[in-house]
Amino acid sequence: MERVLGIGGYFIRAADPAALGAWYRDALGLGADEHGSWQQEPGPTVFAPFEAGTDYFGSRSQQTMLNFRVRDLDAMLAQLREKGAEVAEETQDMAGVGRFGWVTDPEGNRVELWQPA
Repeated sequence: MERVLGIGGYFIRAADPAALGAWYRDALGLGADEHGSWQQEPGPTVFAPFEAGTDYFGSRSQQTMLNFRVRDLDAMLAQLREKGAEVAEETQDMAGVGRFGWVTDPEGNRVELWQPA
């Protein structure tokens, strides 16, 4: 049986695609090239469907949530706050899984940041 090898891309609608792409590069340090190609560091990726009524993604109109692995969650959240980003005050710890925090991008999409255990 054939199987997928990994996530090949994540595509998002934007009122201003260039500005949103710049925000992900400048605020989160996403090292994508002019075509959006990005060589990730090796590490785990989670694929997890959620209940339709979940509030975990923020807005009920948001159907998916992007999750980025980070090395130092506290440093990343501080960096985002310094850049004026909308960062959730709370973080979450899951034993054996890691720590989580959230930022909302300029188009209103909630993004999860994960520091693996």
